[in-house]
Amino acid sequence: MSTHLTRKELRQDNVALKVEETFDFFTKYRQQIVRYGGGAAALVVIVAGVFYYRSAQHDVREQMLADAVTLQAAPIGQTPPNGGPSFQTDAAKKDAVSKAYTKIVTDHGGSEEGYSAELALASMDVDSGKMADARKKYQDVADHANAGFASLAKLSLAQLDFAENKNAEAQSILKDLQDHPTDMVSKTQASYTLAKGLAATQPEEARKLLTAIASDKSDVSGIAVTALQELPKQ
Repeated sequence: MSTHLTRKELRQDNVALKVEETFDFFTKYRQQIVRYGGGAAALVVIVAGVFYYRSAQHDVREQMLADAVTLQAAPIGQTPPNGGPSFQTDAAKKDAVSKAYTKIVTDHGGSEEGYSAELALASMDVDSGKMADARKKYQDVADHANAGFASLAKLSLAQLDFAENKNAEAQSILKDLQDHPTDMVSKTQASYTLAKGLAATQPEEARKLLTAIASDKSDVSGIAVTALQELPKQ
Protein backbone atom coordinates (compact mmCIF):
# COMPACT_ATOMS: atom_id res chain seq x y z
CA MET A 1 0.00 0.00 0.00
CA SER A 2 1.53 3.32 -1.04
CA THR A 3 1.89 6.37 1.20
CA HIS A 4 1.13 8.56 -1.83
CA LEU A 5 -1.69 10.83 -0.73
CA THR A 6 -4.80 10.87 -2.88
CA ARG A 7 -8.08 12.69 -2.63
CA LYS A 8 -9.92 9.72 -4.17
CA GLU A 9 -9.99 8.12 -0.73
CA LEU A 10 -11.42 11.25 0.87
CA ARG A 11 -14.33 12.25 -1.35
CA GLN A 12 -16.86 11.13 -3.97
CA ASP A 13 -15.92 11.09 -7.63
CA ASN A 14 -15.82 14.77 -8.60
CA VAL A 15 -17.07 14.34 -12.16
CA ALA A 16 -20.15 12.42 -11.07
CA LEU A 17 -20.85 15.01 -8.38
CA LYS A 18 -20.67 17.94 -10.80
CA VAL A 19 -22.86 16.17 -13.37
CA GLU A 20 -25.44 15.57 -10.65
CA GLU A 21 -25.31 19.22 -9.55
CA THR A 22 -25.69 20.43 -13.14
CA PHE A 23 -28.67 18.11 -13.70
CA ASP A 24 -30.27 19.40 -10.49
CA PHE A 25 -29.79 22.96 -11.74
CA PHE A 26 -31.51 22.15 -15.04
CA THR A 27 -34.35 20.40 -13.22
CA LYS A 28 -34.90 23.27 -10.82
CA TYR A 29 -34.91 25.98 -13.48
CA ARG A 30 -36.41 23.98 -16.37
CA GLN A 31 -39.39 26.33 -16.84
CA GLN A 32 -37.20 29.42 -16.96
CA ILE A 33 -34.85 27.80 -19.48
CA VAL A 34 -37.74 26.77 -21.73
CA ARG A 35 -39.29 30.24 -21.42
CA TYR A 36 -36.14 32.14 -22.39
CA GLY A 37 -34.92 29.66 -25.00
CA GLY A 38 -31.55 28.30 -26.01
CA GLY A 39 -29.59 31.33 -24.87
CA ALA A 40 -30.48 30.65 -21.25
CA ALA A 41 -29.62 26.98 -21.68
CA ALA A 42 -26.23 27.92 -23.12
CA LEU A 43 -25.63 30.25 -20.19
CA VAL A 44 -26.39 27.46 -17.74
CA VAL A 45 -23.93 25.18 -19.53
CA ILE A 46 -21.24 27.86 -19.38
CA VAL A 47 -21.82 28.55 -15.68
CA ALA A 48 -21.77 24.83 -14.90
CA GLY A 49 -18.58 24.44 -16.92
CA VAL A 50 -16.82 27.28 -15.12
CA PHE A 51 -17.92 25.89 -11.76
CA TYR A 52 -16.59 22.45 -12.65
CA TYR A 53 -13.31 23.87 -13.97
CA ARG A 54 -12.71 25.85 -10.79
CA SER A 55 -13.47 22.82 -8.62
CA ALA A 56 -11.23 20.59 -10.73
CA GLN A 57 -8.40 23.11 -10.50
CA HIS A 58 -8.81 23.15 -6.73
CA ASP A 59 -8.50 19.36 -6.71
CA VAL A 60 -5.34 19.57 -8.81
CA ARG A 61 -3.79 22.08 -6.42
CA GLU A 62 -4.65 19.99 -3.40
CA GLN A 63 -3.15 16.89 -4.99
CA MET A 64 0.04 18.75 -5.89
CA LEU A 65 0.35 19.98 -2.32
CA ALA A 66 -0.30 16.48 -0.99
CA ASP A 67 2.40 15.11 -3.31
CA ALA A 68 4.90 17.70 -2.06
CA VAL A 69 4.11 16.89 1.57
CA THR A 70 4.54 13.17 0.79
CA LEU A 71 8.01 13.89 -0.62
CA GLN A 72 8.90 15.97 2.43
CA ALA A 73 7.98 13.06 4.70
CA ALA A 74 9.90 10.49 2.64
CA PRO A 75 12.85 8.68 4.31
CA ILE A 76 16.48 8.94 3.24
CA GLY A 77 18.66 5.92 2.53
CA GLN A 78 15.96 3.30 2.90
CA THR A 79 13.00 2.01 0.95
CA PRO A 80 9.80 2.11 2.97
CA PRO A 81 7.99 -1.25 3.18
CA ASN A 82 4.74 0.30 1.97
CA GLY A 83 6.23 1.40 -1.34
CA GLY A 84 6.30 5.15 -0.79
CA PRO A 85 8.97 7.48 -2.18
CA SER A 86 12.48 7.59 -0.73
CA PHE A 87 15.80 9.32 -1.45
CA GLN A 88 19.42 8.28 -1.43
CA THR A 89 20.71 11.61 -0.07
CA ASP A 90 19.40 14.58 1.86
CA ALA A 91 20.43 16.87 -1.01
CA ALA A 92 18.35 14.88 -3.49
CA LYS A 93 15.34 15.05 -1.19
CA LYS A 94 15.64 18.80 -0.65
CA ASP A 95 15.93 19.36 -4.38
CA ALA A 96 12.83 17.28 -5.16
CA VAL A 97 10.78 18.87 -2.38
CA SER A 98 11.83 22.37 -3.39
CA LYS A 99 10.88 21.72 -7.02
CA ALA A 100 7.49 20.32 -6.00
CA TYR A 101 6.62 23.34 -3.85
CA THR A 102 8.03 25.79 -6.38
CA LYS A 103 5.84 24.34 -9.13
CA ILE A 104 2.76 24.93 -6.97
CA VAL A 105 3.77 28.55 -6.40
CA THR A 106 4.56 29.04 -10.10
CA ASP A 107 1.42 27.38 -11.45
CA HIS A 108 -1.06 28.30 -8.73
CA GLY A 109 0.27 31.42 -7.02
CA GLY A 110 -2.40 33.32 -5.14
CA SER A 111 -4.31 30.20 -4.12
CA GLU A 112 -4.34 28.76 -0.59
CA GLU A 113 -2.22 25.86 -1.81
CA GLY A 114 0.18 28.32 -3.40
CA TYR A 115 0.59 30.21 -0.15
CA SER A 116 1.02 26.92 1.75
CA ALA A 117 3.81 25.99 -0.64
CA GLU A 118 5.42 29.41 -0.29
CA LEU A 119 5.41 29.07 3.50
CA ALA A 120 7.02 25.66 3.18
CA LEU A 121 9.72 27.04 0.88
CA ALA A 122 10.37 29.89 3.31
CA SER A 123 10.82 27.37 6.12
CA MET A 124 13.32 25.47 3.97
CA ASP A 125 15.19 28.74 3.38
CA VAL A 126 15.41 29.27 7.14
CA ASP A 127 16.78 25.75 7.60
CA SER A 128 19.41 26.53 4.95
CA GLY A 129 20.33 29.86 6.55
CA LYS A 130 18.86 31.89 3.68
CA MET A 131 17.12 34.40 5.92
CA ALA A 132 16.70 37.13 3.31
CA ASP A 133 15.01 34.70 0.91
CA ALA A 134 12.78 33.41 3.70
CA ARG A 135 11.79 36.92 4.72
CA LYS A 136 10.83 37.81 1.14
CA LYS A 137 8.52 34.79 0.91
CA TYR A 138 6.98 35.33 4.34
CA GLN A 139 6.36 38.99 3.53
CA ASP A 140 4.64 38.09 0.27
CA VAL A 141 2.23 35.77 2.09
CA ALA A 142 1.70 38.32 4.86
CA ASP A 143 0.85 41.02 2.32
CA HIS A 144 -1.36 39.05 -0.06
CA ALA A 145 -2.85 35.91 1.53
CA ASN A 146 -6.08 35.66 3.49
CA ALA A 147 -6.06 36.43 7.21
CA GLY A 148 -5.20 32.90 8.32
CA PHE A 149 -2.19 32.33 6.08
CA ALA A 150 -1.09 35.95 6.55
CA SER A 151 -1.06 35.45 10.32
CA LEU A 152 1.20 32.39 9.97
CA ALA A 153 3.59 34.39 7.83
CA LYS A 154 3.57 37.28 10.31
CA LEU A 155 4.31 34.90 13.17
CA SER A 156 7.34 33.63 11.25
CA LEU A 157 8.43 37.18 10.41
CA ALA A 158 8.36 38.05 14.10
CA GLN A 159 10.57 35.06 14.88
CA LEU A 160 12.99 36.17 12.19
CA ASP A 161 13.00 39.67 13.66
CA PHE A 162 13.87 38.32 17.11
CA ALA A 163 16.64 36.19 15.59
CA GLU A 164 18.08 39.31 13.92
CA ASN A 165 17.73 41.45 17.07
CA LYS A 166 14.89 43.50 15.60
CA ASN A 167 12.95 43.27 18.84
CA ALA A 168 10.77 46.33 18.35
CA GLU A 169 9.56 45.09 14.97
CA ALA A 170 8.87 41.63 16.36
CA GLN A 171 6.90 43.00 19.30
CA SER A 172 4.82 45.18 17.01
CA ILE A 173 3.86 42.20 14.82
CA LEU A 174 3.06 39.92 17.75
CA LYS A 175 1.00 42.48 19.64
CA ASP A 176 -1.05 42.98 16.49
CA LEU A 177 -1.55 39.20 16.27
CA GLN A 178 -2.62 39.18 19.92
CA ASP A 179 -5.24 41.81 19.12
CA HIS A 180 -6.32 40.09 15.88
CA PRO A 181 -6.10 36.30 16.35
CA THR A 182 -7.08 33.93 13.54
CA ASP A 183 -7.99 30.29 13.17
CA MET A 184 -4.33 29.59 12.40
CA VAL A 185 -2.65 31.81 15.00
CA SER A 186 -4.40 32.20 18.33
CA LYS A 187 -3.80 34.94 20.87
CA THR A 188 -2.08 32.35 23.08
CA GLN A 189 0.33 31.38 20.29
CA ALA A 190 1.21 35.01 19.66
CA SER A 191 1.71 35.60 23.40
CA TYR A 192 3.91 32.53 23.77
CA THR A 193 6.07 33.54 20.79
CA LEU A 194 6.39 37.04 22.23
CA ALA A 195 7.40 35.64 25.62
CA LYS A 196 10.06 33.38 24.11
CA GLY A 197 11.43 36.28 22.09
CA LEU A 198 11.63 38.54 25.13
CA ALA A 199 13.11 35.93 27.45
CA ALA A 200 16.72 37.02 26.92
CA THR A 201 16.27 40.79 27.06
CA GLN A 202 13.08 41.31 29.10
CA PRO A 203 12.74 38.22 31.30
CA GLU A 204 10.20 39.79 33.68
CA GLU A 205 7.86 40.72 30.84
CA ALA A 206 8.29 37.22 29.46
CA ARG A 207 7.49 35.81 32.91
CA LYS A 208 4.21 37.73 33.04
CA LEU A 209 3.15 36.43 29.65
CA LEU A 210 4.12 32.84 30.38
CA THR A 211 2.48 32.88 33.82
CA ALA A 212 -0.79 34.00 32.25
CA ILE A 213 -0.58 31.23 29.64
CA ALA A 214 0.33 28.59 32.25
CA SER A 215 -2.61 29.54 34.47
CA ASP A 216 -5.05 29.41 31.57
CA LYS A 217 -5.01 25.58 31.49
CA SER A 218 -4.91 25.51 27.69
CA ASP A 219 -3.20 23.03 25.38
CA VAL A 220 0.05 25.00 25.65
CA SER A 221 -0.02 25.61 29.40
CA GLY A 222 2.46 22.77 29.98
CA ILE A 223 4.87 24.26 27.45
CA ALA A 224 4.55 27.62 29.18
CA VAL A 225 5.43 26.03 32.53
CA THR A 226 8.58 24.55 31.00
CA ALA A 227 9.50 27.90 29.45
CA LEU A 228 9.02 29.58 32.86
CA GLN A 229 11.50 27.17 34.41
CA GLU A 230 14.06 28.15 31.76
CA LEU A 231 13.89 31.86 32.62
CA PRO A 232 16.59 33.43 34.82
CA LYS A 233 15.74 33.25 38.52
CA GLN A 234 14.20 36.38 39.99
